[in-house]
Formats: sequence, structure tokens, C-alpha cells
Amino acid sequence: MAMMSSITTGFAQKTLVLYYSETGTTKTVAQELQKQLGADIESIEAEEPYTGIFQETIQRGQREMQSGNWPALKPFQKKIQQYDIIFLGYPIWFGTYANPIATLVKNNDFAGKTIVPFCTFGSGGLNTSSDALKKALPKAKIQKGYGVRTARIASASKELDRFLKENGYKKGTVAKLPDYSAQQPVTEADKAIFDAACSNYQFPLGTPKTVGRRTTDDSIDYKFIVMSRGFDGKESPSTIYVTVGKQEGAKPEFTEVVR
Repeated sequence: MAMMSSITTGFAQKTLVLYYSETGTTKTVAQELQKQLGADIESIEAEEPYTGIFQETIQRGQREMQSGNWPALKPFQKKIQQYDIIFLGYPIWFGTYANPIATLVKNNDFAGKTIVPFCTFGSGGLNTSSDALKKALPKAKIQKGYGVRTARIASASKELDRFLKENGYKKGTVAKLPDYSAQQPVTEADKAIFDAACSNYQFPLGTPKTVGRRTTDDSIDYKFIVMSRGFDGKESPSTIYVTVGKQEGAKPEFTEVVR
């Protein structure tokens, strides 16, 4: 029988969904959060908007990072200091939060606030951006966050429902997910699942060496330990999560890379 968890929090606390979105993907997650939480919402906008064109954003972003001249932001409509819990959303750029968030945390220390990160990404970055927020905002309480690949944005609604209930931001109960099994050498069948999930990704993700597995009500999940070569030419391990739904015709999908 699946274990159930129920967490109650102070619903009198005032909550804001505060997000930056360049292409609209993070906005989709932010709006779903607002809907499920019944929270207020505010978008972060750069005074000089980014174009939404990938290469132009890369070039501008690199210039800003190298110079330390972060983008100026438009004034907010909401008064951030009036909120207790802030769900802070952004796309992942260069392995961390997008540059407009760098401006935000430079100009606001969020002292005493509870910050819940959420992000969208091509492969990963929730862990690295959350760590960066902890360093940038030592006076705030940075909580466990939520991240989703852009390619899997359709899964966000169901995943957010679990995330919010598990962490006490929303009333309800959820079955506790089982732990992954111990890591074992990858079999040919495991390798086929990894390749089906990851081979179409635009950058090489490395070679899987070991794998742990778990079975949930909806899926079979895999935790692959992968060796990949970085920009410095050295090999290092990373973790790649893959899920296969139990519905007929479901294909393997990789959900996140943790480096």
C-alpha cells in the first residue's frame, strides 16, 4: 500500500509568483502555479527586452556576464516586501538563472522571505541556480525548487500538483515516491532506453555507466550515472533522469541532467 503524506501550512501567508520569461515557456509554468496556488503574479521585464532569438540572447548574455552590467528592469506593479513566500521563476542561461534575475537579486536581499525557485531548461540547472540563489540571498530562506525541461512543458501541471502538495504549499495528499534502487551496471536494455530518451538532444550527454530504477503508479523511472566530457576536455560524472510512462505507446523521456 502506498504511503501517503499530508502537510498543512499557514495559508494566511501572502504568496507571489514572480517570474522572468523570454520566450513564454517560464510564463506557462508561472501561470499554472498562480492557478494552483491562487496567488498573485508579477512578471519581471527588462528595460531593453531580449529578442527571443537564441544566438542573439547568447551573445548579449555573455557580454553582460563578462562586464557585470546586468540588464535594467522595469518597475514592479506589486510591492514585493508585502509577500511572505515568493515563487521565483526563470529560464536557465549558462547553467544558472537568467541575467534579469541577477539584477533582481543584486537590488533586493529578500531578507526574511521564503523563496521557492522554479525554472525551465533544455537539460538542467535547477540545482546550480538554487545554489547560486543561496549565495546571492543569504538573508532569505531558499527552499527546494521545481524544474522542467522545455520539451516536457505539458507535464508541468501534474508535476506541480505533486510538488506543491509534497512541500506543503497546497492542501492535499500524495503517495510517497519510492527510492531508486542501488546503482547497477547498465544492460543493453537500459542503454536502449537511455538512447531513446537522449539521442535526439542537441548536445552529447555522455555514456551511461550505471543505473538505478524505481516503479511508480504512472511510470518506470531511471537514474543513470553518465560520464561526459566537459569544455576543458576532462571527463566527469553527471546524473541523467529518464522516465517511461506506463500508458500504451509511451516513449522514454529524459527529465533532467544534474551536473
